[in-house]
Order: sequence, then C-alpha cells, then structure tokens
Amino acid sequence: MREFSHSHSSRSVSQVAAKPAVSAVQADLVRVGPHLRCAIGWQFLILAEIENFSVLRRHLGRCRADMLIIDVAARVSAVLPDARVIVAGRDVVEIAFESEARLALDVAITALEAAFDLPFDIDGEWHGIHVQFGAAAAGAIGERDEVHLIEEAERALIDARSERVAVARDVVLGAASVDRAQLARDLTIAIETEELFLQYQPKVHLRRQEITSVEALVRWKHGTRGLVLPSDFIPIAEESRDIVALTLWTIERSIRDQKTLLEHGHDLRIFINIAGVLLADTRFVRKVCALVQTSGARLGFEITETSVIRDPESAIANLNVFADIGIVIAIDDYGAGLSSLAYLKQLPARELKIDKLFVTQLTSSNRDPLIVRSTIDLAHALEMEVVAEGVETQAAMALLSVMGCDMIQGFLISRPINLDALIHFLADEKHLAIAADARAPFNRLATVWKRG
Repeated sequence: MREFSHSHSSRSVSQVAAKPAVSAVQADLVRVGPHLRCAIGWQFLILAEIENFSVLRRHLGRCRADMLIIDVAARVSAVLPDARVIVAGRDVVEIAFESEARLALDVAITALEAAFDLPFDIDGEWHGIHVQFGAAAAGAIGERDEVHLIEEAERALIDARSERVAVARDVVLGAASVDRAQLARDLTIAIETEELFLQYQPKVHLRRQEITSVEALVRWKHGTRGLVLPSDFIPIAEESRDIVALTLWTIERSIRDQKTLLEHGHDLRIFINIAGVLLADTRFVRKVCALVQTSGARLGFEITETSVIRDPESAIANLNVFADIGIVIAIDDYGAGLSSLAYLKQLPARELKIDKLFVTQLTSSNRDPLIVRSTIDLAHALEMEVVAEGVETQAAMALLSVMGCDMIQGFLISRPINLDALIHFLADEKHLAIAADARAPFNRLATVWKRG
C-alpha cells in the first residue's frame, strides 16, 4: 500500500473536473468534528472501491485504468482534506480519520457520495466513476484493535457490493456477543411489530419476454439501528430458531402481496428463500403446507445445495412434500458451494439458479462462459429451467440468450423493490424496453459464440 500525496506527478482528473459541490456537507463535517486527529473519541475507516473498474479498463486500456485510483484518491482528499487517504490497490482506497462524534462518519459518506455523482474528465472524455463505500466505526479504539476495524470495514464493503448502497458497521469492542444477543431479542420483537418488510426482484423469461415470477427478499428497518442487512440478522435468526417465525411471516406476507398483484392483473409466482435448518423441521413443513393449500398461493422455494447436504434424507423427503402441493423448488447459488450430482438428480427441482459469481464475469472471462454453458446443458438434461442471477449488462443478457438460458434476474432488469413499485414496474412493462435494447449485441455475440 502507498499513501496518496497531493504532490503526485500524474495528471489528476480532479484538477480539471469541476470542484465537487459538497461545501455545505463539508461545513457540517467541520462542525461535527473540527479536529480529525483526537486522542479520545471515534476512529473511522472507509473503503472506497471503483465498482465499474472492469468496464472502464476495457474502454480506457489497462495502463490508464490503473491510474484511475489516483484520480479517486485526489477527489477523496479534496472532500476530506484532513483524512489519511491510502491507495490500497488498483481499485480501492482506504480513508482513515477520527472525530469526537459518531455522526462524522455519516456526514463524510454523504459528502463522498455527492462528490462521486460528478463525472471525471479523463483525457478529454467525461466518464462516471462509480464508487461503493464500506465503512467501520469504533469508539476509543487502540492500536491493537486496528485489525478488527479493518475486518469490519471489509465486511461492510462486501455488503455494499451486494446492496448497492453505502454500508457502515459499528465495532463494539469486547461486547460482540452481547450485541448479537440484543439483536436476537430485537428480531423477535420485529417479527411481531411489523418492522420487517419485503422487497421483490423480478425474473424475466428470455424466450417469452415476460416476467413470470419474482423473488421475495426480507428486509428489517430497526427502530434505532436503521436498516439491518440480511447478512447480519439471518444467521442470528438461524441460531436463535427465530428463522421459523421469520420464514412463516415471509410466506404469509408473500401470500397477501400475491393477492394484491392478482387484483392488478399480475399472476406471478413468488419465490422465497428457505434456510437449510428448516428442511428437517416437520412442524414447519406441516404449517407451510396448510398455508399454501388453504390460500391456493403459487409459491416457489429457493434452497441451496449445502442445505440439502446437511441432512439429505429429511431434506429430499420434505422437498418432495412441497413439490407435491405445487410449490416449485429452485436450487439457489448453484456453483458457489460444493455441488453434488448424486443429490442434484434426486431433488424435485424445476429451476436451477446459476450463482452471480459466474454471471458477472461472463463477458470478460474465458472460463466462466464455459462453466455457465455446461451448467445450462446439465440443467436442461435434468429437465430443469435455468435462471442466471446477477445480470447487469445487455451483453451478458444477450450471451445468456445464445447459450439457451431460460430466465435472468439482476440489476439490468430491476433492483429489489417494494410492492407498490413492482406494480408500477409491471404496468409500465419496462423489461420489454431493456430486451429491445439488447437486440444489437445479441446478433454479434451469437456469431462470436457459435464461431468459438
């Protein structure tokens, strides 16, 4: 790693681009924490990652793309002049500072987001550099705890990539177990007091050019913590057995929302993620069957390969029970874990979802297209339809179409959205416009793929 210096000899984009319009936010930062270096208070670490680095590299070339991080560091330093900005890689910078107020971190992130909304003048062309922020905050932290701070910031950056929003995590030194216990108690209350809500992400059938189903994703708006990410509360729910109540709540809300969708003329199957620990719970299975049979709901359950491997006999038996009452079984995140063909052929699955790990690199990797194509052929041989997760570009959608993929899901189509937004999205038929825009790269990619 090397610390960024304002005296760097390379031409900085921030010197030629308009000065970020964040003076009001910077003023707030100064009022919150006038001295970033203080002996007692809060210590902060922000990791800023260039999200669209691979796209810019293909357009600008490797040599110029490798200099983009200097431009990013320059703009960060302009926004937070008293922070220590370190180039930690070709697409990541570390931003460290201190303040007497925890609010200083939120103000700093707001200032950075505003700054990076402005494009960069790169060799005479204007480009947007999209940056994701993962941050960690710790009170009265010592030198021996800096590793913990870095680890929390790295976890926050992982969450930021997934959720597409800046994420900040608090480090509670010496009290992690107490914090998890409190979060577990809060979750029990949240299920009862409607702090939870669902968002839906559509899946588009490529040949039919229509949305045939959506995935339900549970979210938690905590009364004091704000948005708690699924990666934080789902593992706690599994440990505390609140996963049963949480999943039943999700199913009941999905059934209610499905009726609302039908009233607006949209007959969609709703897929729900089912934790592996539930596949061996006979009481849970009975309750779910009663809910589905009583309501007549059209549901699908997404399960991972590893959840079946834990207790294959019980899992396969209960999945067959679900399939018998019309619930569509989908294998989620295929390829991310340990795949077992022995179990795969025994499952009553009708859909297989290729993990986004392979899809996001589909058009920039040599091996990933081969893995995806072979997976599609395998699934079709087992009479399953294939869903590609994490589709973000028209080129990827076109290539998946050529490969015979049945459905796609990802930010190219829609982010996870609430029920009202989903109804408007379906009414506007926005997915048709996206499909139409993809026709141009489709023919070119089809020729290249078949030739290769």
